[in-house]
Amino acid sequence: MTQHAETERPEASLARSGSWGALWSALRPHQWAKNGLVFAPLLLAHRVLDDPARLAATVLAAACFCAVASAGYLLNDWLDREADRQHPEKRRRPLASGALAPPRARAAFLTLLAASFAVSVVWLPAAFTGLLLAYLILSSAYSVSLKKRALLDVLVLAALYSLRLLAGGAAAEVPVSHWLLVFAMFFFLSLALVKRYVELVAIRGGGGDDALAGRGYRLEDLSLVPVMGLASGFVAILVIGLWASSDDVRALYREPALLWLACPLLFHWLCRVWLLAHRGELHADPVLFAARDRASYAAGLGLLLIGLAAARGFGP
Repeated sequence: MTQHAETERPEASLARSGSWGALWSALRPHQWAKNGLVFAPLLLAHRVLDDPARLAATVLAAACFCAVASAGYLLNDWLDREADRQHPEKRRRPLASGALAPPRARAAFLTLLAASFAVSVVWLPAAFTGLLLAYLILSSAYSVSLKKRALLDVLVLAALYSLRLLAGGAAAEVPVSHWLLVFAMFFFLSLALVKRYVELVAIRGGGGDDALAGRGYRLEDLSLVPVMGLASGFVAILVIGLWASSDDVRALYREPALLWLACPLLFHWLCRVWLLAHRGELHADPVLFAARDRASYAAGLGLLLIGLAAARGFGP
């Protein structure tokens, strides 16, 4: 099975799964992995095992983000259903294909929002609820309008990832490092740009329109997008190096110099993603690609081992 077919598996199985299966597919549970970012502030603050209440709050925060994100996907697919029906792949989406009835989609949309904000208001800090609301507003604005504006769209996507980090810190009541926020903004900007690049490569190969439908990009942008994307990724790696040399790190790590090893590891992973995209071999959202890619798991394990070695050091 090709990687492309693997990406479309949820939609391709709708005919066999029925209306509840169509609803589940429309929620895009495979995208929930992105909400693991809410755990990053607690992990990087070395507070995961200190207080079970903080960890429980972060788990609830991740669940809230999964619900709100799925509601956002329902809204996006409802707004795009007519355009999706003209797309060779997106026409398989539940709302575009007719596998999911609009009334059921609307009911699910309202239920997810009500449940997520009820949990947030009752069990989580007010700051988290405010950030969750900001995420909902920004993601809705993206679905309605901002995704059609070149460059602004990828900046919004990067901001949505950064909001997850801020919300995770608010839920666990731990400070979020400015180093982490700057790194995340540039790193996820690079990944958002590679996604647009993949879409442009696809329409170039199709020999059809010279513009990306529903987006603000044209084929003539094909040479510029990877330049911006790689530059953003390299800035993110530079931020890691500067962070490893900062006073903030010395308070948390016994051997902070080991953190420099994360730079070549991230450089290899990021350049590999862009290389696959350039070759036309990347057919998925890069975050979802990483969730299915063995080399990405190896890179993630390497980063974890580097962090543990830096934290523990070589002494007793």
